[in-house]
Amino acid sequence: MAAVLAAVLLVTAAALVGTSIERRHHSLFVRWPPLFAQWEPHLGPGTPAALAVAVAVVAYGPLLATRLPWRALLWASWGTAAAWTFSLALVDGWQRGIAGRLTATNEYLTVIDRFHDIPATLRDFTHHILSHSPAPWPAHIAGHPPGATVTFVLLDRVGLAGGGWAGVWCIVAGAAAPAAVLVAVRALAAEELARRAAPFLVLAPAAVWVGASADGYFAAVAAWAVALLALAVTGPRPRPRTTGLAAGLLLGLTAYLSYGLTLFAVIAAAVLLLGSRRLRPFPYVLAGLAVVPLLFTLLGFNWWEAYRLLVTRYYEGVGGVRPYGYWVWANLACTALIVGPATVAGLRRTVATAVREGPRALRRPHALSPEPRLALLALAALLALLAADLSGMSKAETERIWLPFAMWLLPTCAFLPRPRAWLTAQATLALLLNHLLLTGW
Repeated sequence: MAAVLAAVLLVTAAALVGTSIERRHHSLFVRWPPLFAQWEPHLGPGTPAALAVAVAVVAYGPLLATRLPWRALLWASWGTAAAWTFSLALVDGWQRGIAGRLTATNEYLTVIDRFHDIPATLRDFTHHILSHSPAPWPAHIAGHPPGATVTFVLLDRVGLAGGGWAGVWCIVAGAAAPAAVLVAVRALAAEELARRAAPFLVLAPAAVWVGASADGYFAAVAAWAVALLALAVTGPRPRPRTTGLAAGLLLGLTAYLSYGLTLFAVIAAAVLLLGSRRLRPFPYVLAGLAVVPLLFTLLGFNWWEAYRLLVTRYYEGVGGVRPYGYWVWANLACTALIVGPATVAGLRRTVATAVREGPRALRRPHALSPEPRLALLALAALLALLAADLSGMSKAETERIWLPFAMWLLPTCAFLPRPRAWLTAQATLALLLNHLLLTGW
């Protein structure tokens, strides 16, 4: 409770200080600091469904998580997370909450027609990153490697065109992230901990931003990359080659969805450390990891040059105006809101576990008991998130940008007693955020 109180004070300070800065200097470029949102209390068609899902998960989630067969639990987690995310998105209505999200001025669907020749566009991609270049890319296209945009181009090519299909894709894909985290926690720590974490992964406040933003989709790709890597280094003998290759493919894809997801190397390193007695799949992981970068490079896209130009554009735009001194700690307030009070409390216990088991973890990480192993995995995600924060390339909007990292903090809720009380707190926060604010994503 002390950790939760500290998080409340952090969010309050970020709101008060941020409001003062924005009124005086107009340098934050957000309407409701620290979130990219505006105050707009409202109800919508998703309100009854969101309340029903919340009540059902609080009442029956912990019990079902312990009794369902494992595969059934994974499917149930995916389905329930999708229902929770869809219902929250529909609080804003179909057009405003889902169909219109990815068709806005700076979003991916605005450039679909410029990718009629994908190889030619990739060769020319870096020539349009800077703001003063000819026909500059909108912010999100310039701010990400082209793997993100190509995803929506391919959806358009197979007949799933328009903002509705794009929004549904992001929600359905993003809702698969909890199942991936459960797979990894079971493989690296214990099934009991995964089952205790399941209701919290499903009912996370992060779902407010998964529906519907591309970062929800990114979170799922990154989560399944880690899950498959965990299976590769811990699973039975016939699997490591296949799962290792698949993990490498998805890890390579994450780097071409978002530049910041290269920090998932920290989480991948923790997985390898926990499975240090089973590194035979590593060559297959490396082989898979090379595929997506090699493909994009052969098609003419230079990742390093694009990132260099992005940094220039970032500081030429609002990124160069937004004060680092505020966002370096206000970003953490955003994180507290997307993971919720239960995760904050879980992280407090995670740190305590890590301090207690620290010397042993350094000597023999593979011999740790389940709780310290889960703590090590969560702290790796926290370290990656802090690196993103200190980089200065994530100033504001981190409630969306950091969704991939937030997914790996949620399992720390498995350390908490009285799950129904904590689940109630999580659901209440999500419902308040979605009904009192109109979020920008």
